[in-house]
Amino acid sequence: MTALNPEKLHFMKNYIFIFLFLISGIFSRGFSQPVPAQDENIPYLVTFGADACPSWGDDNFTQTFFFLIPEEYNDPVYIRVFNPAIGGSIDELNGYWDTKVNFSVYGGDEAWSHPDAQETQPVGNYRSGNLLASRTFGNEPEYDGKWYTFGPFDPAEGEYVEKFQGNIFKIIAQGTEGDDGNLYRYFMSTQPDQNIPVEGGNAFAYSYTFRLWDDPAEVSHIYPFIDEETISVRVSNFDWDYDGIIRLVSVARQGQILKVSGDDEWIHDEFSISSEERNTSLDLQFHKQENPVIRNNNVVINIRNQYGQALPFYVIPIGGVPHFNHSIGVRPRDN
Repeated sequence: MTALNPEKLHFMKNYIFIFLFLISGIFSRGFSQPVPAQDENIPYLVTFGADACPSWGDDNFTQTFFFLIPEEYNDPVYIRVFNPAIGGSIDELNGYWDTKVNFSVYGGDEAWSHPDAQETQPVGNYRSGNLLASRTFGNEPEYDGKWYTFGPFDPAEGEYVEKFQGNIFKIIAQGTEGDDGNLYRYFMSTQPDQNIPVEGGNAFAYSYTFRLWDDPAEVSHIYPFIDEETISVRVSNFDWDYDGIIRLVSVARQGQILKVSGDDEWIHDEFSISSEERNTSLDLQFHKQENPVIRNNNVVINIRNQYGQALPFYVIPIGGVPHFNHSIGVRPRDN
């Protein structure tokens, strides 16, 4: 059998990635851009004010998400924020409402591709790209439990990335003052006043800060994508409060239990990646304990490969939600 030359092999690898991306919506209840997504079963993202104590479950009071628009889509898009204000029944009160959170949308060159934009801490040029829209919210009742819309944006205003065959926008939520927690969601929509998904779109982040359900029967999920170059990973979680277990499922793992953190601490778990797990998503499952019930628990998660590079969590898992394949099982990695 004739071996493929490097150029053909590179083409096939890119084709496989794009194919997996395009079919991911089919296996994940259709195309959609709510963040968090339905399969994740996460009630809210959370960002605290800059004066908060990290022990409330936010390590750096900043959260960055990227929205991906397929290159064939040319109509205007909108990025909508649910409950951007800090106050009312949804958010987390610490004494009295004194918090402000800024939401900023970026596009253009290096909005995604700048290395600082893909890091898990707000350092360096993490606000890379062109600032397209920005607004700071405080205790504003008119936005309590309501949607605020940024846009319209021409997809060409994003950063075109050949690897994704699409344009990327970045949105950063950052607490600027106060110590309360802002709980919110996003939606990338084709309309300014309702949530209509952009067909084939997706969203991803390199660090995920979110609220767990209070009900122990509710299991939340996040889906890191493992590319073909990854042979080992380091999963880190912050301020889990020993609230049950974090379980890892993949095509080759039926249920690996990961180390969990206590209050106001990071903990890390490292393990090898098998060849079957490359170019697939992992399923990190968050199972709360039943007794005692820990309420209003916020947690931070990130994952890095053997080079220390942060790996993305897609709200629509690439290749679909992973399910354990009994014919594979966990085997030592092969390079």
